[in-house]
Amino acid sequence: MIFTTSYEQILGKVMQVNPIQYASTRNYIDGAITYLSPYISRGVISTRQVYDSLIQQGYQANQIEKLVQELAWRDYWQQIWIARKAAIDQDLRQSQSTGQFQGIPSNIIRQQCGIEAIDQAIVSFYETGYLHNHIRMYLASICCNIAHCHWNIPARWMYYHLLDADWASNALSWQWVCGTNSHKLYYANQENINKYTHSKQVNTFLDVSYETLETMEIPASLKELTIPMLETPLPQTALPSIDSTLPTLIYNYYNLDPMWKKNIAANRILLLEPSVFQAYPVSQKSIDFCIALAKDNIPDIQVYVAEFNELQAIATVQTIHFKEHPLNRYTGIESPRTFLSSVNGDYPSFFAFWKKVKKELF
Repeated sequence: MIFTTSYEQILGKVMQVNPIQYASTRNYIDGAITYLSPYISRGVISTRQVYDSLIQQGYQANQIEKLVQELAWRDYWQQIWIARKAAIDQDLRQSQSTGQFQGIPSNIIRQQCGIEAIDQAIVSFYETGYLHNHIRMYLASICCNIAHCHWNIPARWMYYHLLDADWASNALSWQWVCGTNSHKLYYANQENINKYTHSKQVNTFLDVSYETLETMEIPASLKELTIPMLETPLPQTALPSIDSTLPTLIYNYYNLDPMWKKNIAANRILLLEPSVFQAYPVSQKSIDFCIALAKDNIPDIQVYVAEFNELQAIATVQTIHFKEHPLNRYTGIESPRTFLSSVNGDYPSFFAFWKKVKKELF
């Protein structure tokens, strides 16, 4: 799987989405999934943009509801991040009952945990930066609920390698699996994995009933733990050229929207703050993807690796523009992000949130 960085081709992918096939096959590893998540996470396109495309193509509400609901999950996680901020970095609603250990099973990151579909998916993950959503859930369940690791370190390992790295979606999904942001733990046995990955493996540590999974001893293949060293390889960059007569637009890892203020003359800066990537590290592949998306689609953009105050020293505060995001610590003129609907706030459950979103959209 190679992800294009051409905006024209990305829009073509939006138009090619088949919500009917998506609804019936999305849980299968070879299902008709959209592969749009890297572009939504980097802010190149929005969840609303995908919804509007489906409506413009004439799909009916019942045909697109499942896909729109999945888009709404992304917005839901973002709304929690906006409301709770750094609190999502810790157990959100209750402590993890299975979080006795810090680390991640070494055999997970070595692609040797013994579940063939999982091991093969991790090999592909390192190559492409992409994981099917079911594989993400399987990994979270194995790490947290079978190996009894606290979710934070394995979630950071996954975030590090994901091209669609979105800390809210990632961290809060892991917490949903391990029960710190949900009412119960998520388990998947070998039968479930075989079904959705088209594998036929038997006699694994997951080839048991769900009742057994909930009480089993930690398998030997998961007992060795490691804490991976996750560092972001940021490039060295020159001081940007700033025309003081023009506004300065800040793009960042979460905002690479080529259409944002497209028609105004401006200094356009992709600001990569070392402090952000120290707190939430990502891989070389992810940084390269981010920079390529910016350079391929935003004319005259300058990449600047520095903290905001360093940019602030060479640009006039009153003319700095940026899009809202929980990680921003900027001053200047803030633009809102585009979401599916106007529904915002910290809802106690996704379905409480979705009920209002659905009412507005349909």
